[in-house]
Amino acid sequence: MSTQLGTGKHVLLTGASGFIAAWVLKELLDQGYTVRATVRSAEKQAAIAKVYSNQVAAGKITFAIVPDIAVPGAHDDAVKPSEGGAGLDFVIHTASPFHMNVTEPKSQMLDPAVQGTRGLLEAFRITSSFASILHPDRLSPPWPGKTYTEEDWNPITWEAASKPGDPASTYRGSKTFAERAAWDFVRDAKPNFDLVTVCPPMVFGPVINDQTVAALNTSNQRVYGYLSGQLKEIAPTGVHLWIDVRDLAVAHVAPLSVPEAGGQRFFTLADEIYTNQDICDILRKNFPEIKDRVPEGKPGSGLGLAPGEYFVGDNSKSKKILGLKYRNLEESIVDTAKTILELEKKGSSA
Repeated sequence: MSTQLGTGKHVLLTGASGFIAAWVLKELLDQGYTVRATVRSAEKQAAIAKVYSNQVAAGKITFAIVPDIAVPGAHDDAVKPSEGGAGLDFVIHTASPFHMNVTEPKSQMLDPAVQGTRGLLEAFRITSSFASILHPDRLSPPWPGKTYTEEDWNPITWEAASKPGDPASTYRGSKTFAERAAWDFVRDAKPNFDLVTVCPPMVFGPVINDQTVAALNTSNQRVYGYLSGQLKEIAPTGVHLWIDVRDLAVAHVAPLSVPEAGGQRFFTLADEIYTNQDICDILRKNFPEIKDRVPEGKPGSGLGLAPGEYFVGDNSKSKKILGLKYRNLEESIVDTAKTILELEKKGSSA
């Protein structure tokens, strides 16, 4: 008999040392789940174990090292029942590369995303009954005036995503192809589990995994660029939809206790849009001690478009089924900046 959404307490969390996964791990522990966390190395395992030493001692967190998720059988050991016989009820799959220093798109991002997803689903199909939560797709190219919903998919092709020199397209493609692979697997293999996918746009928010500013995730590097003075000009925003990482963590964990979430895609995004100008305005307002480092631009100018002239996203499904509530931009950026400034201070005193 399969584990249904709404029951079970044992979760496999892949890529547990990542920016988003760090918050997912915290949310899982706060909600009383027992977590088996996969990481790429013993060093990353030690870093998490240091933060959650009490939970490790109590058996609430165990680890599995998966150096390369694209290798066949990469997750076979991770999905096996523990020595005490306890199997896994759920998997939250966040392990996927996200960086802009891509020289070989296929081997560095596309293959790991797609093969890692397929391999994980196949491993669970053989060894467990579970419900799977993925963190996949990114939004399609912007269409002025369009409201994006869960019915929309990024139309990027494998050929376009494989071209060197366009890491943003490669990343979006990796997420899209991984999600399609997951849904194709469920359609063809008809496994004894539910699949849920969570689709966020840009992710901001405070950092809780111990690191340096040089190792910041790509999204928060933008905030650091402005508050550090490294970025002298305010760049065009591009995609102006976003979510706070803490809300995204809730979105990953909430479906585990909501049976109605099974078989669903969820667009998870804040109620308000953002611009890089808004980020700089918030930094200059709330951190006067570094105000001179932050480019001024044209305060209050925002996107500079009227409603209907820019695209938006519909998050009503995530609110209705998952009960999500979204933070506003000022709270998110202020909390983000506080943790980044702490990292900066640690780095300068090291």
